[in-house]
Amino acid sequence: MHLTKHNTQLHFTMRILKKGNSNTKSLAYMSLVRLILEYGAACWDPYREGQISALDRVQKKAAKFAHHKNSPIWETLVSRRKLSRTCALFKAYSGERTWKPIGDRLERPHYLSRVDHEREIRSRRQRTDIGKFSFVNRTIQHWNQLPAEVLGILPCKPITFIKRG
Repeated sequence: MHLTKHNTQLHFTMRILKKGNSNTKSLAYMSLVRLILEYGAACWDPYREGQISALDRVQKKAAKFAHHKNSPIWETLVSRRKLSRTCALFKAYSGERTWKPIGDRLERPHYLSRVDHEREIRSRRQRTDIGKFSFVNRTIQHWNQLPAEVLGILPCKPITFIKRG
């Protein structure tokens, strides 16, 4: 996986803000580089270790530049992508218009045990890696493992627009 655009943007930011303070560097990373790293993260979420570590290297390099530490300061990209995927599935499940084609294909399981929550979604069988590790299947597995209380307080409630006449 080539991250030339990400690295180019990061190096440009590092070159411009060489003498800036850590807050300025951090803000520049958040607004310029991380946006590119997370673009389309709900649908394109790498599952291979090499792809994940390549994305994490860019963030580690930026953290070292901004804070002069190797320790992770920001939320990991993996957890941000997982939240993004879960929010996208929540929007599909709740019938938001943009996600309606995916939401229409979600099915309830045939059987719910005592530990399952009422919003459980039936996982789909796939034979290929592309299907097994797709956005929908990986997110359904994560969704079904969440407790019911968490699904009620997700930070991604569907947006309702009021039509002004």
